[in-house]
Amino acid sequence: MPPRHAVSVAGSASTTSGPMVSLRMDAGESAARQRRRDHALDLFRLARTADERDRRRIRDEIVVQYLEMADAVAHRFASRPQDWSDVRQVAYVGLIKAVDRFDPDKADDFASFAVPTIAGEIKRHLRDNGWVVRPPRPLQELHGTVVREIPRIAQEIGHDPSSREIADGLGESVERVAEALTCRQGMSPASLDAAVHGDDGDGFTLADTLGAPSDDLERAELVQTLRTACIQLTPRERRIVFLRFFREQTQSEIAMQLGVTQMQVSRLLTKILSQLRSALAQEPSAAA
Repeated sequence: MPPRHAVSVAGSASTTSGPMVSLRMDAGESAARQRRRDHALDLFRLARTADERDRRRIRDEIVVQYLEMADAVAHRFASRPQDWSDVRQVAYVGLIKAVDRFDPDKADDFASFAVPTIAGEIKRHLRDNGWVVRPPRPLQELHGTVVREIPRIAQEIGHDPSSREIADGLGESVERVAEALTCRQGMSPASLDAAVHGDDGDGFTLADTLGAPSDDLERAELVQTLRTACIQLTPRERRIVFLRFFREQTQSEIAMQLGVTQMQVSRLLTKILSQLRSALAQEPSAAA
């Protein structure tokens, strides 16, 4: 068995090796970043004196060198898996623009210049193309602010914030914040083929829940309109309409029940139908 003090020394050495390794790794990463930054500056300066062919080659080399950085920026904005491919392509466009605009005489760190350029390109793309149903611009901007501030507010209060807590944190009204949160649905509307599960366990699509043109609906509207017009008739006139068009009795049968002649019933029906036509013709303007 080794002496007790030997074990103690070995244990002490093992506990201190972790931080030392971490410091060496951090130093190594820092040195690698510095080498890449210096190499990029050398390429930018070299491109100034190169001919057109070599300038394009150097430009492509710088772009390839920083593709991983563009991917990292794109990951911050791709909220859905299906967005990733488009956002990444836009990030590459932003990277190319950053390479074309960078001046090594005015800055010595290309990455610090490129990241805001790439992020701005992605933001413009999402603003102009990310909405299927486009809300007003102020609402779009408020939505972006709400999304960015929710994590900060949640950290301050210790739980997921409600609409009122978000509104208080931003100095906005609750209605505006609720509208901004709701408008996000305009970026990814639900598919009509999306499955919906009923209370009885039966599955159906969202399209199955939508209304369709129906003769019954049109008939119900006509009946309601006719009912309003019939209120203007006298009780005797309404009885004649009922007997003729609901009981489908002949004019002679109606005459016998009312104690009048068939000719009188005919004249009464003509008068009643004229009144109903006039009332129905006036119905749309009255409703308006």
